[in-house]
Amino acid sequence: MPAPIEHVDEMQDHWWWRPGWRAGRHFYACHFTMGEYPELVKLVRRYQEALRPFPGLDLIPSTWLHLTMQGIGFVDDLDDEQVARLEPAIRERLAELPAPVVAFHRPVVRPEAVYLPAEPPAPLTAVRHAVREVIGHVLGADNVELAPEHVQGYRPHVSLAYSNAAQSAEPIAATLSQVEAEPVVVTLHHLGLLEFHRDHRMYQWTRSEQVRIGR
Repeated sequence: MPAPIEHVDEMQDHWWWRPGWRAGRHFYACHFTMGEYPELVKLVRRYQEALRPFPGLDLIPSTWLHLTMQGIGFVDDLDDEQVARLEPAIRERLAELPAPVVAFHRPVVRPEAVYLPAEPPAPLTAVRHAVREVIGHVLGADNVELAPEHVQGYRPHVSLAYSNAAQSAEPIAATLSQVEAEPVVVTLHHLGLLEFHRDHRMYQWTRSEQVRIGR
C-alpha cells in the first residue's frame, strides 16, 4: 500500500514548457475524462470555491477535468497507420478488464497542482499497465518510455487547480482543511483517447474517442 501523500511546503509554476512542448503542438494520450461524473464534479467545485481567493491557482473547469493515465506521443510524431493500429488494439485489450471503482475525498497540495488522489490506485494501475503493453506492442517498447508519465511512482489523481506562480502551499492547505465534504465513489466505464494542447494555461482536447472498459 502506498504511503500517504503529503502536502508540499512550496508550489511552483506548472506552465513551463516541458521538453517537446510548444505553442500549437498537440499530444496524444489515454486519460480518463471526468466531467461526466456529476458527484465528482460537485466535490471538485466545493473545493474550488474555497480556492478562488488564490490568484496563483488556475481552477480547472469541469469540461477539462481528467485523470492522467498514459501519454502516447506528439501527434506530429505519429503517422496515420500507427494510430489506425493502436486504437483497435487498445479497445480489444480494455474489453478484457473490469471497470475501475475508485474513491475521491481529500485533496493534497503538490508542487505544481492541487489534486484529489484516486483510491485505491491498483485498479487504475492495472488499466495503465494494459495500455502500456499495447503501446509497446504496436509502437515498440522504446516508445512507451517516451511518454511523460513513468511507471514507477504513478499516483492516479484528478487535479482541481494548477499553480501558475511560485507560492507558499501552507495557506492553500489550511483553507482546504476547513472544507467539509463527503467522499465520492466513481466507476470508470470509459477511457478517453485524447488529442490535446496546453496553449491557454489548461489542457484542452480537440478530439476525444471513448473506449469502453469491460464487456
